[in-house]
Amino acid sequence: MFVEVSSYDEFVKLKEKESGLLAYFSTDVCNVCKVLKPKVEELIQTEFPKIKLTYIKSDKLPELAAQNSVFAAPTIVVYFDGREYIRKSRAIGIGELKQEIERIYNMIF
Repeated sequence: MFVEVSSYDEFVKLKEKESGLLAYFSTDVCNVCKVLKPKVEELIQTEFPKIKLTYIKSDKLPELAAQNSVFAAPTIVVYFDGREYIRKSRAIGIGELKQEIERIYNMIF
């Protein structure tokens, strides 16, 4: 289940605390985001349960998006042990995302 991030400090703490973190950057007006989000949520919950899901509204927290070099919606950034490993923007395929996460996830967990 996605946890909505409400501040930059909260996001930094989550990155430090969680071994695996997926950040889903989106906006309220992004229709692709609305279709993709439940698919990403299902993928992570069924295949990668040790990854924490976070949701960031880029239009509500533009400084957080900018600090993470996010300028398009949707953007997915996957962190392991606080370091960025995967970044996907706009046209995101679930199968491709699964393969990329799986490779690193299996090494770490």
